Amino acid sequence: MKLNQLSPAEGSVKKLKRKGRGPGSGLGKTSGRGHKGQKSRSGGGVRPGFEGGQMPLTRRLPKRGFTNIFAKVYNEVNINQLNVFEPETVVTPELLKEKGIISRLNDGTKILGNGELNIGLTIRAHKFSKAAQEKIEAAGGKAEVI
Repeated sequence: MKLNQLSPAEGSVKKLKRKGRGPGSGLGKTSGRGHKGQKSRSGGGVRPGFEGGQMPLTRRLPKRGFTNIFAKVYNEVNINQLNVFEPETVVTPELLKEKGIISRLNDGTKILGNGELNIGLTIRAHKFSKAAQEKIEAAGGKAEVI
């Protein structure tokens, strides 16, 4: 088979609509835009969310709260997710990213106490919940705050 012998799969390529090419085409004269009005003009139409001059829904609804731009975003990891490591491993945020437990390093990592830890690990993180710290120490590991 050569490149000049290739053809697309049957039904995958449609013929283009050739607008404004005479009355016989079915899309001549107004080119499928109807007659007159804002939407028939070149560059015409209204922006998304425009309601014809009526007060838009986004402006009618009450505002509530705010977004704190200084908020710290922590990666939350439950201790049952840490059972994938070998015993006596030093678990760091970089190692968690490498294993795919967290997708990216944010402002810090917090270890939460959901589930059970079956192996003794040294875990280095920015924060620990009380339950997580107790379960890590009960499994024979250490919780170190970075």
